[in-house]
Amino acid sequence: MMQFPVILVDGDDPSLVSEALGEVASELVGDQDRNLVVEDYRGDAVDIAAVADSCATPPFLADRRVVIVRDIGRYTADEVAPLVAYLEDPLPTTALLLGAGEGTIAPKLIAAVKAKGQVRSTKVTPREAGDWLRSRLRSAPVRLDQQAETLVVEHLGEDLGRVGSMLEVLAAAYGEGARVTSEQAVPYLGEPGSVAPWDLTDAIDAGRTENALEDLHRLLKSGDRHPLVVLAILHRHVQSLLRVDSPSIRSEAQAAEAMGIAKGRSTFPAKKALKGAQQWGSVGIAEAIRLVAQAELDLKGASSLPAEAILEVLVARLCFRARAGRVALSR
Repeated sequence: MMQFPVILVDGDDPSLVSEALGEVASELVGDQDRNLVVEDYRGDAVDIAAVADSCATPPFLADRRVVIVRDIGRYTADEVAPLVAYLEDPLPTTALLLGAGEGTIAPKLIAAVKAKGQVRSTKVTPREAGDWLRSRLRSAPVRLDQQAETLVVEHLGEDLGRVGSMLEVLAAAYGEGARVTSEQAVPYLGEPGSVAPWDLTDAIDAGRTENALEDLHRLLKSGDRHPLVVLAILHRHVQSLLRVDSPSIRSEAQAAEAMGIAKGRSTFPAKKALKGAQQWGSVGIAEAIRLVAQAELDLKGASSLPAEAILEVLVARLCFRARAGRVALSR
């Protein structure tokens, strides 16, 4: 039996929302004929009043009705008012599934869902992405060996919505239940996915130029970040190093206070900044700030180089300065 008369699948990635909607719908349909049970509304010509009428209609030739409405955020508060009214007294034989998507979901509809049903989030934070991907891969229709799993996690990065289609392709190519090696997976991976901003700054701090440039390109291309947005990431990073670059700042708590981190929030960024400042040294930090400032002028017209090339030069120079700081610290 259905536990909730309404379920809202929330999230930022349309692929993950659609996949979750499909999974919930399959659970609700069970072994019944999907054509008799499911009504799936999508597109620009959906009449929400008609959807509400469908929800309020008893099922025919089945014991339940599953009504799916996708991209519910594209509708205004007035347009979803019939659904809000329906949810005041929902039919026990109807399960209404709402999928987030374009736009912002009307607050009254969210409140109605929470009052009568459940919100399921598909959102995954950047820090959770790796663990989420590994969990997803281990329940896949194919069995990836350890090297293949690591390869896929590193390749997809933050582009979690691609994993479902990639696994389907691997299953079609090698058969369900097949063991897939990294060499077998490579042809089906596609373009590298985006990465978290700290992947770039961590690579710079470590002086790993090749890795840092790869992360830069993934942020610009797969992550679709504007060059000025990437520059802002680098600006915030060197600024955090400057804030904790003081002989009086020796502890993680002191660094957190200098960075303005509110009490109760994680001080891990302060710990990283303090360690980074010690590695870079005051001279290196000053040079990093100068390089970032010059790159900003270049991006805004001082240089005729393409934006990507300007950032490549900046990242390479920052990596060089980071390595120089590490060498000085080791002496």
